[in-house]
Amino acid sequence: MERERTLKSFDKLLGIMDRLRESCPWDREQSMESLRPLTIEETYELSDAILEKDSDNIKKELGDLLLHIVFYAKIGDEQGAFDISGVIDSLCDKLIYRHPHVFAQTLVNGSKDVVENWEQLKGKEKSGNRSLLSGVPASLPSLVKAYRIQDKARAVGFDWDVREQVWDKVKEEIEEFEREVIIAESEVLESKRESFPEGGEGTPAEQEFGDLIFSLVNAARLYNINPDTALEMTNKKFIKRFNFLEQKTKTMGKSLKDLSLEQMEVIWEEAKKIDKSDAE
Repeated sequence: MERERTLKSFDKLLGIMDRLRESCPWDREQSMESLRPLTIEETYELSDAILEKDSDNIKKELGDLLLHIVFYAKIGDEQGAFDISGVIDSLCDKLIYRHPHVFAQTLVNGSKDVVENWEQLKGKEKSGNRSLLSGVPASLPSLVKAYRIQDKARAVGFDWDVREQVWDKVKEEIEEFEREVIIAESEVLESKRESFPEGGEGTPAEQEFGDLIFSLVNAARLYNINPDTALEMTNKKFIKRFNFLEQKTKTMGKSLKDLSLEQMEVIWEEAKKIDKSDAE
């Protein structure tokens, strides 16, 4: 009965999409290219809802993403390229193929084996001499991209033998970054250069800072921490505490510029205590 209700709801959505594409001037004008930035925005809105643990908003944002999938499929159908049935069939075929431990006789020992099998099977699907890392979208945000690159490399065995080894690498990168910053300051380069010189390689200090971030992403991955999620949680925490600092200052009849750093620190500690009590 539940399956029938789901199919009925999906059929209703497809009918609405057909009607919109036919009768709404805005919907008629849309193309895959025009929808692309909107889809990216919807994905980030879903991400926000998930981090906020807001079930109602998660449901809403999932609906918005589903609309986009149906919209792309409708345009593909109009172009004679593919339709929604083709999208779903292709997905089903891929899921069955990449889960031989469920749909065939392959044996696995935990989720680690599942991920390794997935990447190996995915590699067999690739045409020509495409690299394992070519599946990582070039437009991904840098932090997310670093995590995906490392995760894919790990799936084929390119990883630390013992995760604690990563800390030696992190310490090494910190030392190299500090050394390059000292050199840059001694040569007074910061006031004489563009942020990224011609060639896009950056200064040695920028390169070493990138290596440091990459090593920290590696450490997060090894300890089952998603660095993008962790950083976003810190962003939200900082914004909340800074807003408290700003509001508290206004109630004192002052602006932040009127306060010394020491005075700001006192209010900041108050905000931290409120956070901790809320968490408890």
